[in-house]
Amino acid sequence: MNDFPARAVVDLGAVRRNIRSLAAHAPTAQVMAVVKADAYGHGLVPSALAAVQGGATWLGTAQVGEALHLRRAGVTGVRVLAWLYAPGAPLREAVEADVDLSVAAPWALDEVAAGARAAGRTARVHLKVDTGLSRNGLVPGQLSGVLAAARALEAEGVVDVVGVWSHLAFADDPGHPTVRAQAAAFAQAVAAVERAGVCLEVRHLANAAATLTAPALHWDLVRPGISVYGLSPVPQVAGPESFGLVPAMTFEAELATVKPVPAGSGVSYGHQYVVPHDTVLGVVPVGYADGVPRHASGTQDRPGGPLQVGGRRLGVAGRVCMDQVVVDLGPGAREVPGDRVVLFGPGTHGEPTAQDWADAAGTISYEIVTRVGGRVPRSYVDGERDGERDGEPPATATTHAHTTGAGA
Repeated sequence: MNDFPARAVVDLGAVRRNIRSLAAHAPTAQVMAVVKADAYGHGLVPSALAAVQGGATWLGTAQVGEALHLRRAGVTGVRVLAWLYAPGAPLREAVEADVDLSVAAPWALDEVAAGARAAGRTARVHLKVDTGLSRNGLVPGQLSGVLAAARALEAEGVVDVVGVWSHLAFADDPGHPTVRAQAAAFAQAVAAVERAGVCLEVRHLANAAATLTAPALHWDLVRPGISVYGLSPVPQVAGPESFGLVPAMTFEAELATVKPVPAGSGVSYGHQYVVPHDTVLGVVPVGYADGVPRHASGTQDRPGGPLQVGGRRLGVAGRVCMDQVVVDLGPGAREVPGDRVVLFGPGTHGEPTAQDWADAAGTISYEIVTRVGGRVPRSYVDGERDGERDGEPPATATTHAHTTGAGA
């Protein structure tokens, strides 16, 4: 029995296939599967394990806690990099857990060194350089001082500088001049580090978009994120199928209330949708608390976020509420409570996609999948092993997992 009338069904076989496709796009580089933010809403540990099975040799997390969660869950035999933390982060525990750490500011090197000394082992460090994103990273005036300090710590056996990396501001616009400018700035930073005598293990710049569209930026390691889960980071260039990617998540629910209403009935808060004729309404028991974007509410003139009900593509009618949305099923609708509603999925069976919802809400597909709420159970299937029978998706696993802990 399900205690919640919706679920996010994640195909781990799709994750494995996507890693293989990404590796084929970057044959000269290793692949780091970025699993931050609960693996973009897909479930941290199951997704990480599937990515490793698919051939990823690195995992990337934003938060140190996410990296520690992976290690505590038994994810070993693969390098893990954590790159975003504030003073006081559990860096000793990270070093003890064999987690690589990014250094993006002078103070961070000091704290990593303190954590390494407390752990009694050498910390593996990646120097993050700001090549033009103006977000996290060492600006050119800081690099030489941090590099000198790091070299001194290397001589003591406290740290080992194994990587240099940066992040692109316009990778999703492959022809943008800042891409070339950042690539040149990164090459200069790498050269400066190597001139200082550092023997680098990895140099990495390419995110998902650059992995797929900019082979010259692959260096030693690529860091795909959203594409691991089968979504295109450059939808204006091409959809996932063009890159050999398969969306891994299907967000589905069950109809709750189904009822007839007369013409002129206002629907949901504010009555921004009024039914034009006698019709049947259905209530889908998920809302913005579950990640359904309120910006995808439907109005009289514009249908809301897309839904598939009984093989039909419909839209949210009226305002998205905290726990529910309403769909106008039309006159004479035959749906009954308990019938399946697909908010988004791979699109292979005519269902809406996460990109469709992004378009409806004026956002990006990243936000759509990462915002699926914590009370929505994650269920796992394996399309590669189960296969697809009679044109239907593989059966949902009988166990449902709420993702908890650091990765949630």
